[in-house]
Amino acid sequence: MELEDIYENVENDYIKDTTGARTQNHSQDEGKDGKCRGSRCLVLMSVCLGLMCVLLLVFITLYITITAERDLLKSYKNTVEEFNQTINSLQDNYTDLMTEKDQLKNNFNSLSQKKLELETELRKLYELGNDRFFISSELKSWSESRQFCRDRGADLIIIKTEEKQI
Repeated sequence: MELEDIYENVENDYIKDTTGARTQNHSQDEGKDGKCRGSRCLVLMSVCLGLMCVLLLVFITLYITITAERDLLKSYKNTVEEFNQTINSLQDNYTDLMTEKDQLKNNFNSLSQKKLELETELRKLYELGNDRFFISSELKSWSESRQFCRDRGADLIIIKTEEKQI
């Protein structure tokens, strides 16, 4: 029986030692697991919070960028509309100026023709007047013209009505 007692004692010791050690180790493991689970949970929560902050930062940045681009696009559209209005206004002014130019050109041609007619008429009067009229192509002041005429034994006259001019 001695062997049996030894085996029993060894088994009991082994069981006791193992159970005791296991109980101690198990409770220590539970404490470690609890601490480990708590720290893992804390790490996981920290990572999730960090990811949420990064995502929030990205969304805010995108929102600000999109808003700024939209405002810039509106500004460009307004600028384009102003340029179009300016172009239309300039085109209208150009059309008006071209019309006015044509009118002035017609008036100039009409006046040039009238001038030629008057010069022709003056030459006829000069020929009929037998040296009573003198036509000069030089530009002179009134007093210079009067002196020029007096040097030749004549004087300047002013004709105020159309009947006397004919």
